Amino acid sequence: MLILLDGAMGTELQRRGVPTGLPLWSARALIENPDAVRRIHLDYMNAGAGVLTTNTFRTHRRSLAKAGLADRTPELTRLAVYLAKEAAAQADRPVRIAGSVSPLEDCYRPDLSPGKADDEFLEISEWLMEGGCDFLLIETMNNIAELRSAVRAAQKLGAEFWTSVNPSNDDPLSLLSGESVLEALRVCEGEGAASFLVNCAGMPVIERAVSEVGKRAKVPFGGYANNGEADETVGWRFDCELSPNEFAEHCVRLADAGATRIGGCCGTSPEHIYAAAEALDVKSA
Repeated sequence: MLILLDGAMGTELQRRGVPTGLPLWSARALIENPDAVRRIHLDYMNAGAGVLTTNTFRTHRRSLAKAGLADRTPELTRLAVYLAKEAAAQADRPVRIAGSVSPLEDCYRPDLSPGKADDEFLEISEWLMEGGCDFLLIETMNNIAELRSAVRAAQKLGAEFWTSVNPSNDDPLSLLSGESVLEALRVCEGEGAASFLVNCAGMPVIERAVSEVGKRAKVPFGGYANNGEADETVGWRFDCELSPNEFAEHCVRLADAGATRIGGCCGTSPEHIYAAAEALDVKSA
C-alpha cells in the first residue's frame, strides 16, 4: 500500500515567518510558537498525509545544549509528539505519528558525526515512544556508524522503525560520508527496518537513488526530496523551488519506480503534499 508522508517542518516555519535561527532551528517554534507547529501538522493532515512526523529534528540534548536548554530536552520532545497527535486526532482516517530521530550533529556534515552514540539515541527514542509515536523514523542519516547506533536504540525498545539516508547530490548512490546507499540498505534490512527511504536531496537525486534501491529492496521503500536550496544566510531559498504540480509529477515517477513511501523534505509545503495526494490518488487512503 502506498503511504503518503508529510512535508517539511523547519522550512515551512520559515516560509510562514516563524523564527528558525540556529542552533535551535525548528525546535525554536516549540518554545515560542507551538501553535504554528500544530497548524502545520493540521495542514499536512488535511492535505492528505497519512504520516505526520514530529518536530524533533533538533530536540536532541546536544542540540538544545548549544542554546543552554539541555534540561528542557524531554519536555520539548514530548511537546512535539503531543502537537502531532493533536492534529492526527482530527483526521477522519488513520494517521500515524513518526518520531523523527535525526543525526546528532549537522546532517550535512558527516565529519562531525559522533558515530556510536547509543545512549543518546536511546534517550530521545524512549521519549518519543513514551509520548505516543507509532514508530521511529531514523532520518537523514549521513553515515552508517551513526545509523547503526540509532537502529540499536530502536531495537532495544522493541519499536517499529523506518530508516532514511541522505544521498549526495553529487552521487545518488553514495551517502554524504562516501559510503554506499545500497550498503546502508543491506544494513537496515538486516537489522529489521520496516521501511527504507532516501531523503534530503534534490528530486533527480532521490529518483535515481529510489530506482536503484528498488532493484534490491526486500522491504517497502521510497523517498522524500528537497524543493529549493539551503542557504547559509537565509536558511532556505524558495525562489528556485518547483511548483506543487511539478512536485506531484516527481512523486508519480517515484511510485512508477515501485516506491510506496513518498513525501517531501526541505522546502515542500502542504500545497505540494496535496498535489501529490491528488496525483497518487491516496488522499482518502
